Amino acid sequence: MAKKKTAKSTSNTIALNKKARHEYFLHDKFEAGLELQGWEVKSIRAGKVNISETYIHIKNGEAYLLGSQIQPLNSASTHTICDPLRYRKLLLNKREIDRLIGATEREGYSLIATAMYWKKCWVKLEFYLAKGKKMHDKRADTKEKDWAREKERTLKHKI
Repeated sequence: MAKKKTAKSTSNTIALNKKARHEYFLHDKFEAGLELQGWEVKSIRAGKVNISETYIHIKNGEAYLLGSQIQPLNSASTHTICDPLRYRKLLLNKREIDRLIGATEREGYSLIATAMYWKKCWVKLEFYLAKGKKMHDKRADTKEKDWAREKERTLKHKI
């Protein structure tokens, strides 16, 4: 007899940074793997991740994730030191790192993490080259959203 397949959740998303689209103009999308320790993977599986204040810093030709919080589980091992705010190395190609260095140093972009998700058995981070929005840009965005919502309401009630 064939084994029954267990129902899996279809969403591979671990954590989202919803503020990023409001605070920044997002331009180019990148995907990177993360160098994690064992306790971090277990905590990620349990959903104890926060990337709302996360950004990427490039130092000595390597990219690091700063500001992400991965809270250790209560049942974590006693012989490992669990630092929830440690720098986590991003796994990128040299060509991608060179492009990011050029964009951040010459063109004034920031590197902002927007999502963390599973891809097969690996944890991946989605981040963007971004420029900060000014206050009037944020007001214009909210005005456009309100107008689109109002337009939908009027069309819905006319029909």
